[in-house]
Amino acid sequence: MTDAETVVAYDDSMPSPGETETATFALGCFWGPDATFGAMEGVVRTRVGYAGGSTPDPTYHDIGDHSEAVQAEYDPAVVPFADLVERAVEEHSVRHQPRKRQYQHVLFYADGAQRRTIEDRLDALAVDEVRTRVERLSSFTNAEDYHQKYSLRSKRAVLNAFEAAGYDDADVRDSPAAAKLNARAAGKDVTAREAPWNRPVESRPDGR
Repeated sequence: MTDAETVVAYDDSMPSPGETETATFALGCFWGPDATFGAMEGVVRTRVGYAGGSTPDPTYHDIGDHSEAVQAEYDPAVVPFADLVERAVEEHSVRHQPRKRQYQHVLFYADGAQRRTIEDRLDALAVDEVRTRVERLSSFTNAEDYHQKYSLRSKRAVLNAFEAAGYDDADVRDSPAAAKLNARAAGKDVTAREAPWNRPVESRPDGR
């Protein structure tokens, strides 16, 4: 099986968007969290974008009152929302709130159950003051293609497999295989059974 065929087969084996739930967190620069959540068992897809504000059609150079955020689509039969909240708490300092809105810390919720899970975790922290905000997610705008799977984009040999499979930038953004390989490219630990292939992402497509 070629690498392109492996990518397609892996993606086809993953739960569809209708079978997953979504967590959204703003934790500073979104490149790192994209890889962190992509490495988690049970996380199927990741994407980065802009959330939390009211400015229409935000972009990286005109972000308005939004913050950089990551979305993680996950299989609730494999990983509970509480585990993603725990990882989000570990990924940033809850005591610190950056002054620049672009990099502020916000844990978003989609419904009452997510809100209770987030608030219960923050309430349990042994800190004097939690400055991370908890807000309902009102909108999420995908970031530009060059921000999606940022670490993976430097691995030309791996990207060739996606191109050979006929993937465009939107396909790579939403690819479960790309989420796992991006995590590996960033140096994250991805279990063998969670990854499309086990060799280092620096390897050439023929494994050499």
